[in-house]
Amino acid sequence: MKTTLINIGDELLIGQVVNTNASWMAEQLNRVNVDVEHIVTVADDPTEITCTLENELHFADAVILTGGLGPTKDDMTKQVLCRFFGAKMVVHQPTFEHVANYFEMRGLPFNEVNHHQADVPDCCTVLFNEVGTAPGMWFEQNGKIIVSLPGVPSEMKFLMNQYVLPRLEARHVDEVILHHTILTQGIGESFLADTISEWEDALPQAFKLAYLPQAGLVRLRLSARGTEQMNLPQRMQDELAKLEKLIKPYMVGEETDTLETVVHKLFTDRYLTLATAESCSGGALAAKIVSVPGSSVYFKGGVVSYNNEIKNKMLGVSEETLRKYGAVSRQTAEEMAQGCLEKMKVDYAVATTGIAGPTGGSDEKPVGTVWIAVAGKNGVSAHKYQLGNDRPKVIERTVNQSLGDLIKFLG
Repeated sequence: MKTTLINIGDELLIGQVVNTNASWMAEQLNRVNVDVEHIVTVADDPTEITCTLENELHFADAVILTGGLGPTKDDMTKQVLCRFFGAKMVVHQPTFEHVANYFEMRGLPFNEVNHHQADVPDCCTVLFNEVGTAPGMWFEQNGKIIVSLPGVPSEMKFLMNQYVLPRLEARHVDEVILHHTILTQGIGESFLADTISEWEDALPQAFKLAYLPQAGLVRLRLSARGTEQMNLPQRMQDELAKLEKLIKPYMVGEETDTLETVVHKLFTDRYLTLATAESCSGGALAAKIVSVPGSSVYFKGGVVSYNNEIKNKMLGVSEETLRKYGAVSRQTAEEMAQGCLEKMKVDYAVATTGIAGPTGGSDEKPVGTVWIAVAGKNGVSAHKYQLGNDRPKVIERTVNQSLGDLIKFLG
């Protein structure tokens, strides 16, 4: 089933409101094997809404509109649809009573403007909105489905879950859409593509691979589309097994995993403790770790040793090491991690030291040079990275690389 989402509202086009509805709807529709092929944003303009609807219905089996169902003059979707279907507006009595009760319970006047919330085109099936005042509407014409929903996220989600998703899923029981995502770290997008190029070239026709790069990370999303008869779930598992053999050294998570949630699971499952010693990342690593609820179970704390005096006095980095090798060096990173391990009395410690920029670099140690060390009771491991010359990106990549190194150190 080919589907288009039309999100209506000037506020979306001028950037005043972020269009979170589209991403949530697309995700939920894919879960019930409905294929979203177009997402369109249009202004609060009758002509724009009508033209977009007409254009999308040339190829789409279903069109879902959100927005423009409020009681004010800039909300015009209902009137546009009434004209589009050559219908007349009628009062939906259950909605009228619901809206009247809604205002009465809040001690607000139920005025003429709000009366019109219960008006609907006479050719639609009303999707009763228990959590708001604007009903959803379901239309069918010439084998096509058109659904109109409120733009308020909580109301849209209620109507989608209650009515739209079950009905659409029931219309195409033979269709299958599968997605599986793998999180990789420690290899760039182009190098990753080269590593798996032969496997990717040999993918069956029903399969498609997408690369989703971030700072120091690449997500691989393998998708498959077809019918029940194509045995896609088993074929998906077969392809994933081949892929995982090729990228095993870089694979750190799956599906919705993030580096911080993977670390959280590893440490909580193994009853381990962790602390951080940060210089160039300035506390960003600790902040990322504690962004996961429940991190206090394993994360004891961190030291932001931005100054060499703090590295020396708080973490025990020797003055000789700092003088001989400098703050940005393997030796300093290792001593920071070991000092943190001992001072915090934890099972593992991670240390970062580098030059985030935009100044402070040299020919020997240019901006973006970062050393990351991970220490445990069985030793310490340190690696040098060149993470670019954009300060925010250097810090973000340092955090991601640190978490990735920690995951790999634990094995």
